[in-house]
Amino acid sequence: MIENYLSEELWHAVSPVLPGKAGDPGCRGRDNRLFLEAVFWILRTGSAWRTLPPQFGKWYTAYTRFHRWQRKGVWPRVVATLSQNGACDLQYNEYGLRFAPCHDIGTRTHSRQDIEPPESAALGPAISPLSPATATVIGTG
Repeated sequence: MIENYLSEELWHAVSPVLPGKAGDPGCRGRDNRLFLEAVFWILRTGSAWRTLPPQFGKWYTAYTRFHRWQRKGVWPRVVATLSQNGACDLQYNEYGLRFAPCHDIGTRTHSRQDIEPPESAALGPAISPLSPATATVIGTG
């Protein structure tokens, strides 16, 4: 059994800001709450979309819907609404939707440069050109 993230209170707070409800143009989402639970499960576990448990539905459908909502700007509204109602472990920034436990909120966010080592460090020690003396000893000069 998988633990749900959304309490009844959080669900009632966030459901009005979600697309696909009755009265919205276009088709309705089959089950927005189940979809949100699927997304939150992926975020909390750090798992790949393909490993989404079957009780959440087809992984590719959830993956596609997630990216559609991202293009439409739904996730910042979801995070803002949940934050106003006491759920502080989600954040949305330039890298997208992220799970950030409450104690990490407010800490400095790292840029890609802070996380990834410089290219020379990733490739090992820097290779410097041979001095003329070294080239002569090796026989290349």
